[in-house]
Amino acid sequence: MANDSKTWRCGKYELSFDRPRIMGVLNVTPDSFSDGGEHFDPDAAIEYGLAMLDAGADIIDVGGESTRPGFTPVNPDEEARRVLPVVRALAKEGAIVSIDTRHVAVAKAAVRCGASIVNDVTGFTDPKMVEFVKTSICGVIVMHAGEVAAPTRTHATVQLDTSAAAFVAEKAREAAAEAAREAEKPARRRRGKLLGEPKSEAKLPGGVVQPSLPFGEPEPTPEPSSEQETPAAEQAAAAETVAPAPEAAPAATEAESESNDRLAAMMRRSARREEAYVPTSQLRRFTLPDSAPIMRRVMGFLSDQARTLIHAGVSRDRICIDPGPGFGKTANEDIVIQRETAKMASLGYPLMCAVSRKRFVGAISGVTDAAARDAATFGVCLGAIQAGANIVRVHDVTGFAQFLNGYWAVAKPQPRRAFVAVGSNLGHRCDNIRAARDMIAEIPLTCVSNCSRIYESEPAYETRQDAFANAVIEIKTELAPLVLLDELMKIETELGRDRSKKAKVNGPRTIDLDLLWMDGETHGGKKLRLPHPLIGERDFVLVPLEDLMHDPARFFRYNGVEVKEPEDRVGHIVGELGRM
Repeated sequence: MANDSKTWRCGKYELSFDRPRIMGVLNVTPDSFSDGGEHFDPDAAIEYGLAMLDAGADIIDVGGESTRPGFTPVNPDEEARRVLPVVRALAKEGAIVSIDTRHVAVAKAAVRCGASIVNDVTGFTDPKMVEFVKTSICGVIVMHAGEVAAPTRTHATVQLDTSAAAFVAEKAREAAAEAAREAEKPARRRRGKLLGEPKSEAKLPGGVVQPSLPFGEPEPTPEPSSEQETPAAEQAAAAETVAPAPEAAPAATEAESESNDRLAAMMRRSARREEAYVPTSQLRRFTLPDSAPIMRRVMGFLSDQARTLIHAGVSRDRICIDPGPGFGKTANEDIVIQRETAKMASLGYPLMCAVSRKRFVGAISGVTDAAARDAATFGVCLGAIQAGANIVRVHDVTGFAQFLNGYWAVAKPQPRRAFVAVGSNLGHRCDNIRAARDMIAEIPLTCVSNCSRIYESEPAYETRQDAFANAVIEIKTELAPLVLLDELMKIETELGRDRSKKAKVNGPRTIDLDLLWMDGETHGGKKLRLPHPLIGERDFVLVPLEDLMHDPARFFRYNGVEVKEPEDRVGHIVGELGRM
């Protein structure tokens, strides 16, 4: 019940979560890890975004900067050039558009172009981004992007020589006389003090010293002092993590400017952890690390940032949280986080599952190619949905919509109210309407619960044709909106509706079925718009609706539809033709 009561206000839209919502991924980039720049052209991106809406996406997440491991940061001007035409076109078609960016300038421009959500991969750690969203009404997604290993300690770890020769030599020295060992201790203590050696260390069998490292990436080597001699290999390793002295960098190169990007640097470290971290000397009793320290950092960050936004003036019902799979996390850590979905959902904010085609999905499924990980993605998403995730961010919208519809129909009985407008001006008009009613009642998981009277109306839009017979049917259905629409179009075909290119759009027809409204649904795109964008100007719809509800004009105004006064409407009712 707590899950179903969550709502998310995103600009002029309000999303309910009586069913999971699908966010389609639209990368307007040349270097995405999953689609390789297939939608880099704005026209191709717009076409693909509309196709995802028609396939079942509730939200389109548009991004102009790839944040894959090892990505190259994109200038905000270039990012805006990529995404703004796409955002503008999709918003014009009634889509709920999310802008995936960490740059304030891009977020501002996208919201002006119609974006309803700001998806900040840096979790609104930039005060300027917080300042912007508090003055807008857009929804916000707080994402955790950072390493979840324990914080690095301030003291240094000992650099050990683990080669076989050194081990044999060490054992030989230990086998020497007691006097020789006693003479060696003072020198060893001096070296330990110089390197910052801890006072106590764990030892493995055989006397080998085990350094105490946090789970995840090893700690960086400290910068040596002038009195300390550092091997060449250690100097090379330190060069990757320690910033050069100012005098050593008279001019910033492109590589250096990239290293100054905190997110890019973190993702490079994340990639190295995933590829190079092999804990050969650290034995574990369990298959996964302890969840408590990982979840303290992830949930602590998400809670803190959400509270920061609330204190700044962002209403709680505008905030969604995302644990950020793959961002500064190993496969083991990502699995731990996904298994704790219920705990994150208990924070009370809408929760996003954004695991689509990520590296850890490949690790658990054995699939190397990112684009081939969709089936495994669906499995992970199903686990998250069962544990309380509200929004699922996926690349394959068509496949996941089918997957979700199949699961939801069996697992979650959920009849919802909807209204269908029925019209006819060819043949026996009233008989056509009654036949359509009977066929609607035969749609799977659907029943007819009420019907308006049948009215005669003037033709609308295309006025040189015979008058129409019109009615509205109230139904209850457990089908997804797009699935229900397909069933209605099948009925039109069976009753002789001509939808060929030669037929006039608003010309004569034996039957016309329009899905007007469905409880809890907001949808955009070419195929279906919910609520129907023309309800407010159609007298032949609003008058029959008065038979089914009190004050339909007020009802639809509350749902964000502009309703015109009776004298300004089209297709005015001129008479009554009888009951259904």
